This record gives sequence, C-alpha cells and structure tokens, in this order.
Amino acid sequence: MKKDIYVVGAVIVEDDKILCAQRGPTKALAYKWEFPGGKIEEGESSQDALRREISEEMHCKVHIGEQVEHTVYEYDFGIVHLTTFYCKLIEGSPVLTEHVSIKWLPPSELSSLDWAPADIPAIEKIEKASLTN
Repeated sequence: MKKDIYVVGAVIVEDDKILCAQRGPTKALAYKWEFPGGKIEEGESSQDALRREISEEMHCKVHIGEQVEHTVYEYDFGIVHLTTFYCKLIEGSPVLTEHVSIKWLPPSELSSLDWAPADIPAIEKIEKASLTN
C-alpha cells in the first residue's frame, strides 16, 4: 500500500502575479514546477505548516488567505494530499534554497510551465478565477 503524504502549497500573489517554483534535479518530480510549501508535521494545522515551510524554504513570511484547492494525486512514491492557499508576502522576498528557479507569472500564463500533476487542479481554478475577475 502506498503511503499518504499530506502537503500544503502557497499561491503567493504580488502585483497580480503568482510565484512559481521549480524543483531541483535531485528531488522527486525533478524540474517540475510547483507552489512552494511542504509536508504537514504531526500536530500542525495546514496554515501553521505553510507558514513554517515558507519561512524555512524561502526565508520570508506570508499571510495565509482562503483555500484555493484540495487535490489527491497518486504518484509512484505515494498518494499526495495537497491543499493550496492564497498567500501574500508580509516580510522578506523569496530566496532560492530548495528550488532551482522561481518565476512570477500572471494567472493567464501559469499553464505554460511543466507543473507537478498535483498542482494542476489549482492552476486550472486560478486561471478560471482570473477570467471572471
């Protein structure tokens, strides 16, 4: 049986653009794009995990807003339960520690990147939301 992996992702919005982060070559899903974040530790809420992960991975602080999407995706290494939240930077600027590249893209251009499959439902929802705003 595959193990369940519970993770969170930050859809960081600034100046009508969204932060996209590219995974490194040594990670699962090498060079795929994702929303930054990570695993939820025992006893943590999704929001607490996201604050901690963004602080550790990107050396900045975020305000967490409403949930974007919850996706369950089965990879060969496990079943990922990804919850994404809209976020806003409140301190610092993202620094590359875990990722090889970051880009700020308008919602209409998000699908131009090669995303990790679990992130795609959130991308589709963000694109649709930006068309109706």
